[in-house]
Amino acid sequence: MSRIAEYGDLDALGLAALVRAGEVAPHELVEEAIRRAESVGAELGAVVTPMYEQARHLSRGTLPEGPFRGVPFLLKDLLAAAAGAPLQSGSRFFRGHVPAHDAEIVRRYRAAGLVPVAKTATSEFGLTPYVETLAHGACKNPWDPTRSAGGSSGGSGAAVAARIVPAASGGDGGGSIRIPASCCGLFGLKPTRGRTPTGPDRAEGWQGFAVQHVLTRSVRDSAALLDATCLPEPGAPYYPPPPARPFLDEVAVDPAPLRVAITTRPLLGQVVHPDCVAAVTDAAKLLGDLGHHIEEAAPELDGPAFSRAFFAILCGEVAAEIDLSARALGKRASPDDFEVATWALGQIGHAMSAADFVAARRHLYDTALRLAPFFSKYDVLLTPTLAQPPVLLGSLGPKGASAAIMRVLGRARASSLLKMLTSADPSVEQIYAYIPWTPVFNVTGQPAMSVPLHWNAAGLPIGAHFVGRYGDEATLLRLAGQLERARPWAGRRPPVCA
Repeated sequence: MSRIAEYGDLDALGLAALVRAGEVAPHELVEEAIRRAESVGAELGAVVTPMYEQARHLSRGTLPEGPFRGVPFLLKDLLAAAAGAPLQSGSRFFRGHVPAHDAEIVRRYRAAGLVPVAKTATSEFGLTPYVETLAHGACKNPWDPTRSAGGSSGGSGAAVAARIVPAASGGDGGGSIRIPASCCGLFGLKPTRGRTPTGPDRAEGWQGFAVQHVLTRSVRDSAALLDATCLPEPGAPYYPPPPARPFLDEVAVDPAPLRVAITTRPLLGQVVHPDCVAAVTDAAKLLGDLGHHIEEAAPELDGPAFSRAFFAILCGEVAAEIDLSARALGKRASPDDFEVATWALGQIGHAMSAADFVAARRHLYDTALRLAPFFSKYDVLLTPTLAQPPVLLGSLGPKGASAAIMRVLGRARASSLLKMLTSADPSVEQIYAYIPWTPVFNVTGQPAMSVPLHWNAAGLPIGAHFVGRYGDEATLLRLAGQLERARPWAGRRPPVCA
């Protein structure tokens, strides 16, 4: 049996071991990834920008002697600029935009030996927990192509689950790594705020809420990739406490008994699907069997006030993104260039005052202070990752009256009318109801992860969401490694698989 036939069974470190042993060449792995991207990537809408010729050239040259030398990799088409490859951010407005330099995190991926093969689908500006854009269409879930792969890193999630590559990059400003990890049956870690670089084009994303990392099938790949990318970036506005030892070393060590708080009560929404409750109940039993101390408890949060403040920050960020991008590209932005919701959010951002924006930011950072004492009592918080199993395509976007109002008010640019669109809009509330936990821990900056421990009766994956203390990825990775050994998930394959 040819070793390349094992491509879909091995994680990234496993493929790198074959390269080091001389059992397979980097260019053979790249050709296999390209074949798989062409076979199922288009079917799922996961791959949007091929980088095949670049990858072929790199894989036949001299690659860095990093831990992932020769391993094919996919880049999310947002923030992860790669020199000479289009960067569209899920938007029609950026068609033809080709950066001349690598983002710092992409430079670190390359230094680790990874070979970028293509860009993956994202929602416009990473704004929504699903990927359905006018620029590239819908990204489908390989476990059920009538359902969403999640977002905003949905293309990366679908591609890794479908065995195109063993790992792909993602970004998480409100759950955008953890959401597709839950939907696609993957491991998805959001590191601590500032743990991975954001330069050289910006010092932070979404007021520091957004952080970049990866979606993987194995815990050890995520840990090793964090080791490869987590060094401080000169000029960064903050950097969390440095790790005591490599993150990869943590994965093999069982944690001491942990104090785990569990809750299925949504922090932002109202209703949680029984399957998601069952996933947490199941995870809690497993934790108890492993010797951890379980207690029902949840941090207190003013959900409506948080939702309003987070919505205001997004509106301000979108307004600035549109304006700054138009200036940098030398072109005029118009409603026809963007999704209706993106444009409407941008216009709300223009209608806000600087005082409105600062008040929202203060509220969110004050929330982080109020939540911190909870994690002095508990080592980890366990919740469902999402309030529903993977949703049907088309079920979460603005539609009907909401879409019409957004379209009319967005074009009207009337400040008094635009303020009618708030976080209480039905389409916005629907989003918060779907992701009632994940954005909270972007604001606090804490590390959090979605772990694929449960599949429902329909065969759909449902993630368990674990939140750790600020700067303490080590505890999460030790726990994730223990859970992976206790209940391995790597052998599960979705119906749509390369």
